[in-house]
Amino acid sequence: MAAVLFDFSGTLFRIESTESWLRAVLAEAEVSLPDPELIRTAKELETVGALPGGADPSGPLPDDVAALWDIRDQSAELHRATYTGLSRQVALPDPGLHDALYDRHMAPAAWRPYPDAAEVLGALRERGVPVGVVSNIGWDLRPVFRDHGLDRYVGAYVMSYEHGIQKPDPRLFATACQALGADPRDTLMVGDNRHADGGAAALGCEVHFVDHLPVAERPDGLLPVLDLVGAHRR
Repeated sequence: MAAVLFDFSGTLFRIESTESWLRAVLAEAEVSLPDPELIRTAKELETVGALPGGADPSGPLPDDVAALWDIRDQSAELHRATYTGLSRQVALPDPGLHDALYDRHMAPAAWRPYPDAAEVLGALRERGVPVGVVSNIGWDLRPVFRDHGLDRYVGAYVMSYEHGIQKPDPRLFATACQALGADPRDTLMVGDNRHADGGAAALGCEVHFVDHLPVAERPDGLLPVLDLVGAHRR
C-alpha cells in the first residue's frame, strides 16, 4: 500500500458517552441537576441524536433538521444548526446550554483514541506508509489529534466542511490521495461506515471496515490494518 486513509469518529477516536457529555457541560456552567433528572435528560439527548459522533436519531427528525440532515457535514454552519436543532428538542435548565453542548463535543477531552490507534499509526510511519484522515465533520479535528499525541503520524487532513462535499463523494478521497502523493489504487481506506467510507472504492481504493464500538469494547480492531498493508507490500 502506498498510503492509508482513516476515518475519524468511530475509527480512530470515539466520542464520550452522552451522560459524560452532559455532566461536563453542566459542571462548566455551574448548573446542578438531581442525578435521576440528569440521567433522564442524557437519555433523551441520546434518543434524539443530539451528540455528534454518538447515536443517530431514533425517531422522526424535526422539519428544520430534516432539511439539513443529509448535508450537515458540508459546512460548519450546517453542522452546528443540525445538532443544536436536535438538542433543542430536549428541555435544559438554560437555553444557552444547547450551544455549550455543541462546543463541548469539539473539545479534545470529549474524545478518546481507540487503544491500538497509536500503535497502528506509529507502525505505519515506521514502515514509511503515509497516513491521511478523511472525515465528514463540521469543525477542525486537528486539535484532538494534537492533544492526544497522534498528530505527528498524520500527513494530511481532509475534512468535508472545508471542501463543501462529504463522503461518499470520491472527490474527498481523491483530495487526500493527492495530498499524500499516493495512487488511489495503492491506497487503503479504513472506516466504520459502509456507505460513507465505502465511497473510496469508486477510486479503486481498497476499503477495510471496523466496528463502531465503545473504546473499551474494541481494544484491537485496527491491528488488522497492519496485516493488510504488509500483505500488499510483500
